[in-house]
Amino acid sequence: MIGRRSLELKTAPQLLAMQRAGVVLSEALDAALAAAAPGVTTAELDAVFAGVLAERGATSNFLGYYDFPASICTSVNEEVVHGIPGDRVLQTGDVLKVDGGAIVDGWHADSARTVILGSSAAGTADPADERLSAITREALWVGIAAFASATHVGDIGDAIDDFVSAQPGEELGILEEYVGHGIGSAMHLPPDVFNYRTGHRGPKIRPGLALAIEPMLVRGSIDTKVLADDWTVVTLDGARASQWEHSVCRHDGGLWVLTAPDGGTSELARFGVVPVPPGE
Repeated sequence: MIGRRSLELKTAPQLLAMQRAGVVLSEALDAALAAAAPGVTTAELDAVFAGVLAERGATSNFLGYYDFPASICTSVNEEVVHGIPGDRVLQTGDVLKVDGGAIVDGWHADSARTVILGSSAAGTADPADERLSAITREALWVGIAAFASATHVGDIGDAIDDFVSAQPGEELGILEEYVGHGIGSAMHLPPDVFNYRTGHRGPKIRPGLALAIEPMLVRGSIDTKVLADDWTVVTLDGARASQWEHSVCRHDGGLWVLTAPDGGTSELARFGVVPVPPGE
């Protein structure tokens, strides 16, 4: 989707509606991850998430999307993305990715986080898994910081690729088959947001553009397959994976992270980026 496909550019009021969806989504993810513990099923996490959306008057943009049967994706260990919540019981040491979305007044938000059920300090988690999640999370913020001053969408992938490639220690793979995307009046809009260098600059960034930036990294090969449920994506070699995602916008005043309660202020300070709410 690199090229001249038209981009949806939002007004300040429309971005504020997306921000409302983003705040509800952040609260729902907080609740779902707070409930994640050994012995809990992924279906129980889905119920917690859906309950928060209902309480806040939001709806899920995952539920029913191409017949997807839940409000979140729960992907565990070698499952990279699009895992379906069900009767799987979480175990100590699992690497859990929770990806969810919300709609408020017709406007969408999309965000994902990784949590590890245990810690290396307690001897209940693999330190390599903690490193994987930490680098993926930082890659997300590197990409968001790049978006703040980027002239083209491809600059985001360049920044993420450069950051990940420069990390010492075990080499991590950047998934290429699944990437970020535009977001707004629908969950998935042009353009694709690659997390690696493609050799293309991509579309020019203009005020009103909102993107879901979502690096997905693996500890082994980037080769994947889709399971028989037609949704769950797993690594072919069984290597563990991490996913972090935020919905972010550029507007006339600057950049704002729509799915972070503070707009990304605390995380972006170290990059010298000062987020500005839409309309200011």
